Amino acid sequence: MAQRKDLDPNADKRLKRLAVALAVIISAILVLIKAFAWFDTGSVSILGALVDSFIDVAASLVNMWAIFYALKPADYEHRFGHGKAEALAGLLQSIFVGGSAVYLCVEVAKRLFNPQPIVNADFGIIVIIISMVLTLVLVIFQRYVIRRTSSVAISADSMHYTSDLMVNLGVIATLLLASQMDVHILDPIIALAITAYVIYTGWKILKRSFDLLMDHEFRPHDRTAIINLAMKHPEVVAVHELRTRSSGILSFVQLHLEMDGTHTLFRAHQIADEVEAEIIKHYPETDVIIHQDPAGLNESH
Repeated sequence: MAQRKDLDPNADKRLKRLAVALAVIISAILVLIKAFAWFDTGSVSILGALVDSFIDVAASLVNMWAIFYALKPADYEHRFGHGKAEALAGLLQSIFVGGSAVYLCVEVAKRLFNPQPIVNADFGIIVIIISMVLTLVLVIFQRYVIRRTSSVAISADSMHYTSDLMVNLGVIATLLLASQMDVHILDPIIALAITAYVIYTGWKILKRSFDLLMDHEFRPHDRTAIINLAMKHPEVVAVHELRTRSSGILSFVQLHLEMDGTHTLFRAHQIADEVEAEIIKHYPETDVIIHQDPAGLNESH
C-alpha cells in the first residue's frame, strides 16, 4: 500500500468504473478481430491469443461486477465494507486462466504432432498489430488507475492485458518465421511458450488475491512508515501491536500507543486522535483503531 496525500475517493471510484468498462469494450473488440484472423490464417498461435482474449472478456465482466459491488459503502451486515469482492474476482480470474492454459496445451499438442501451414500471414500480422495498439492504450490507462487506487481487481485485469502484449509479440514472431522460413513447427512451439506465460500470470493473480482474502499485512516499509508517523508525536513513548490489512479501497490499521501513565483519560484520547489524523493524512481511506497504554506496562499476549 503506497502513501497517498492527493486521494479523492469519488474521483478514484469513477476511474475504477471507467477502467473496467473500457476493458470490457476493448476485450470484446479484440475477440472479434482475432476470430477473423484465426479463421483466415489457421494459426494455433492466433488461436491462443483468441482464447486469451475470450478469458479477458469473462474476467473483465467479473471485474465490472466486483468493482461496482466493492465500491458500495459499508452497511449493517458488512461493517468492514465490500472490498474483498475484488479479491474474489481475482480468484475467479485465476481459474479462467488455468482453464485456458489446459485448452491451449491440448491444441498445442495436436499441432506439435501434426504441424499445419499458416495462410494469409500478412493479414494475421496486421490484426495482431491492431490488437497490440488497443491493448497498450488500455494497459497504460489501467496502470494509471492502479497507481491512484491500488485496486486488486484492476491490477489482475492489467496482468491479463500485459500478458496479451507478450502473447501478441509471440504471435507476430510465429507468423513472420513460419511464413518466411516455411518452418511450421514454430507455430505450436511459440504457442507453448505463450501457454507457459499465461500460467505464470494466473499464479501471480492467485497469490495476490489470496493474500488479500487472508488479511496479509502491509509491506514492511509501509508498516515502518506508520510506526514513524505515530512516533512523531512528542507525547508518544513507543508503539507496539501494529496490525494492518486491506479490503478493496479501504485499509485497516490497529496499534497500541505507549504514553505517560499520569495523563488523564481525556488527554490520552486527544493524543490518540492526533496520531490517527496524522496516519490518515498519509494513508487516506484508512480505518485506524488505537489502544492507549501507560508507558512501561508489561502486557502478556
